[in-house]
Amino acid sequence: MAQNARLDHHDPLVFDTHELGRRPGALQRLTRTVEAPRDLGIQSVIGVPQGAPVELELRLESVMEGVLVTGTARAQAEGECVRCLEPVGLELEADFQELFSYPDADDRGRVIAEPGDDAEDDEDRFYLEDGLFDLEPLLRDAVVLALPMQPVCQDDCPGLCSECGARLADDPDHHHDAVDIRWAALQGLAGSLEDGEKDEMSGGAPQSARADEKQEK
Repeated sequence: MAQNARLDHHDPLVFDTHELGRRPGALQRLTRTVEAPRDLGIQSVIGVPQGAPVELELRLESVMEGVLVTGTARAQAEGECVRCLEPVGLELEADFQELFSYPDADDRGRVIAEPGDDAEDDEDRFYLEDGLFDLEPLLRDAVVLALPMQPVCQDDCPGLCSECGARLADDPDHHHDAVDIRWAALQGLAGSLEDGEKDEMSGGAPQSARADEKQEK
């Protein structure tokens, strides 16, 4: 169960539902700009920098079970292209909706589990605490779902050269002459033969041949 631990009404991501008065059908619309909390996004990939402005538009609707929260978050996300490692920036728009239930609880806001309750279902539920709810967990989930798991600077980014690491988008004609390893040994042998022929043409006869010439004389 998603329990709230003594929510602080001064926290910009904590909202008060008292104005709805637990009247089914009551509606409240809110707009608020808050600073992004730490690690808002996909860690080490892309996210909203801590302290960056996040614009929130919320619709709070009172229902029989609690308060239905529907909203949109907008912010500027920053990351790194997974292909060429260049900086990436994109406009983030994340939609979310969640029901914050009225707790069947004691005066300290603790939910009293009754026999037969489905513990797994409770773990996925959010509860109001003294008429307050914390939007941060819901916001984090929505942002992660709205962000690309593999951000790229452009859809057709060619990435980096596997040989030297050059950014291929900056030089579309970039290439390296490839040598087939099956011919590498033969090329080395051919080079040796060519060097030997050059030596003979320059008068560099073998020592044994020079010795035979002296004996004949």
